[in-house]
Amino acid sequence: MRNSTLAMVTLGLLAGPMAAHAIKNGDMDGDGHPYVGLMVAKINGTPVWRCSGTLISPTLFLTAGHCTDGATSVEVWFNPDLRDAAANNYPWTGEASGTPFTHPLYNPNAFAAYDLGIVVLNQAVDMSEYGELPALNQLDGLKTRRGLQDATFTAVGYGLQQSFPDAASFLANNVRVRMVATPQLLQINGGIVGFGSLLLSNNASTGGTCFGDSGGPNFIDGTNVIAGVTSFGLNGTCSGTGGVYRVDRQDDLEWLATFMP
Repeated sequence: MRNSTLAMVTLGLLAGPMAAHAIKNGDMDGDGHPYVGLMVAKINGTPVWRCSGTLISPTLFLTAGHCTDGATSVEVWFNPDLRDAAANNYPWTGEASGTPFTHPLYNPNAFAAYDLGIVVLNQAVDMSEYGELPALNQLDGLKTRRGLQDATFTAVGYGLQQSFPDAASFLANNVRVRMVATPQLLQINGGIVGFGSLLLSNNASTGGTCFGDSGGPNFIDGTNVIAGVTSFGLNGTCSGTGGVYRVDRQDDLEWLATFMP
């Protein structure tokens, strides 16, 4: 999948890591992850970009920092198929609305470092299950596993199936369907991701993320535990690799705990 189309069109291509994406080379999720939703950020009532995210409680929607930064309000939908925009009142009125907050150390000029945001919903969204936060430093154990390629994740989000060269093409292919893929771990605790992110595969074999999937969850495979949120790509074609901001670090978990009831 890829980051949201609107995010890509609004923000443009960034130097170095780029804001992500929408699921590509994946499958329609249907009711597989009903707690994963599509969000539209608003500034003073005007829709400006879209991302994906995860309900972690009836009133808390986890996403990326570059999805909440600068927004004054957020609308969220959980319908797995929003292709009929008029029937879903997209992008104006979601199934829930809320107030966005961004990690206090987030810097838009180096957004991948603390790329975490949360939306406090105005009304509870009751579901039988929600996404769960990981334990402190839970992902560090993957570094010592034999064969990183054996560590898989479940990436979920709404967005483009592939990258397009111009804004008109992005908008024409803005289908808004919840998709799922199973990328593999390529890099952790070092290299270009340092100790705060993961680098996952993004190819036709495993699937991956693209524009429109920013903020969407990357679950530890087979669970509802969120390893991290889709954060960045290294090129404008959504190919090769995808960056995921980890949420198992102490500063992230402590900040998120301040919103918990």
